[in-house]
This record gives sequence, C-alpha cells and structure tokens, in this order.
Amino acid sequence: MLGGFSVSVGARIIEEGEWRLRKAAGLVKLLALAPEHRLHREQLMDLLWPELDEKAQANNLRYALHHARRILGLASDSDMASRLLPLRGELLELGAEGPLAVDVQAFEEAARTARRSRDVGAYRAALDLYAGELLPQDSYEAWAEDRREELRRTYLSLLLELAALYEQRGEYDAAAGALRKALASESTHEEAHAHLMRLYALSGRRGEALGQYERLREILKREYATDPSSESRRLYEEIKTERFPPARLPRQAEERPGEEPQEEDDSRRHNLPVALTSFVGREQELLEIKRELAMTRLLTLRGAGGSGKTRLALEAARDLVHDQAAFSARDRCS
Repeated sequence: MLGGFSVSVGARIIEEGEWRLRKAAGLVKLLALAPEHRLHREQLMDLLWPELDEKAQANNLRYALHHARRILGLASDSDMASRLLPLRGELLELGAEGPLAVDVQAFEEAARTARRSRDVGAYRAALDLYAGELLPQDSYEAWAEDRREELRRTYLSLLLELAALYEQRGEYDAAAGALRKALASESTHEEAHAHLMRLYALSGRRGEALGQYERLREILKREYATDPSSESRRLYEEIKTERFPPARLPRQAEERPGEEPQEEDDSRRHNLPVALTSFVGREQELLEIKRELAMTRLLTLRGAGGSGKTRLALEAARDLVHDQAAFSARDRCS
C-alpha cells in the first residue's frame, strides 16, 4: 500500500497492473485500510460509487467482489474465496480466517514502538517501513486522501523526533541527515529548516546555517508568497551576528578528528558473527528484506550459490537488533 499497491497470496505476487477492474482493486484496498479489515456493504458502495443509485451500487459491488476473488486466483475454490473475502450479512471482510499483513499497519505499529522506546534504532526501523506515500496511483480518490496525509505526517514527525534524539546524543550530522529527508518530502516545512539552521550553527558551520535560511525564504516566497516566521528570522539574526555560539563537539569527535562517530556496541545483544568486510551496494535489497520481515515471521531468501544470501541475511539481522531491543523493552514495561 505504501509506495504502490501489490498483493501476495502465498508465493504469488499480484501487481497493480493485473487488476483489470479498478474498482475490484479499490475494494481490496478499502478493506485492507479499514479497522479489523471489515466494512459495511453500504459504506463500500458509497465510497466506490458515490454518484450511483443504490441498485446500481449493489450490482457493481457484486461484480467487483466476483472479480476480486477471480484475480486473487480463488474462483475455482469457492470455499477458499469465502474465507478470504466473506460477505457475512451486511459486512464484507478481508482475510477473516487467515493471516493478513498490511504494510500500513506494520509502519504504524513500528512508529508507536519507536515513540514508546525513544530508541534511535527503533526510529530508523519504523522509517524504513515507509516505502512512499499511500497508494500514489489513487491520488484522486477521496477515500484515500485523509489517510495518505495522516501517514505522511507520521513519517515527517518521526524524522523530526529522530533528529532531536540524534541532537541530544551530539550526533549533529546524523540529525541533519534526518532533517534533510524531511525537507525532501516537504520542502516548505519551516520547523525542519529552522532545526537544520540550528544544527549547522551548533556544528560551527555558520555559512551553511545562513544559506539554509535563504533557501527557506525563497521557498516560502515562491510557494506561499510569505516570509519566514519571526522565530526563524530571530534565529537567523542571532547566527548572522554570531550571538548563537557553536556547541562543544562530542568528545569522540574532539579526540579523533575526521572519524565518524561510532555506533553503540550491540555485541552484547546478539550472537551474530563479526563482519570482516564492509557491506555496500545492496541497500535496496536490505531495505526490502526489512519491510518484508515486518509483515511475516519467516522469510526465505532464494538465489544462486555464492550470490550473498547469508551475508544479506546477517546484515538485515544486525540492522534489526535495535528494533528488537526496543520491542523487548516495551514488553518488559507492559
């Protein structure tokens, strides 16, 4: 659902283009997003065909339901179809008697876990699950607009919160990276611009801080024909007149100039073997594995011998150590 629409039934993956009837796909999408994955048939009809009368809506719903079951490959098994998309009285359900994983739910649960734990690794894990805006091909569907904006706001908020956590740890470069991601999603976000200005100033990068303000001013003028807020202007003046002194750099950076801050040692949290070489070039595959693992308890990697499956699995496990530690902390407190 995030970044695009696809459905997996067993080993089969059904992409957006395979749904010849758009409303049949819409039916599945609505049920996937609904609380407990169920909706009253009248709600579905009003959401999918608001311009039609009740009789036409009912006919269209029957046809869309039949088509959805057929596309999912269940038409030859009526018992399986009824279990996956049962119509019980006036309620239509999705995956009522089987495991159902939805990436939107996985992202929202990971976001809640991150906020409870205040753990940097948990925040990174949650952000990794946001593969893009909700159902981008349905950008003109009214039923998706509010949820799309809600999820995007959650993503932006997580980035701002992660930046604050990094700043507390004195990791200004990492904090700035999180803020730049937020601005890539919403260039007019003034709070992110101001926070980035402050981080640059704290790091002694006064020129970059002043340049960030100019970018903010140009963007706001172009998009909204307005100026930055009084708070942003005040920060700009303090930096410009050198009344905003840079912070003392973290001790590690002082002792080892030019080196990157080291991550917290996780060796006590797992028994994974130590990596003897660097791991580069497979970031997208690693990200996809972590997203899949958020929605399943077991994931099998397949490929030719020597293609790096074991190393990829180990790297994914290392990346998820922080997240698992956050879950453990949450469980102990519950």
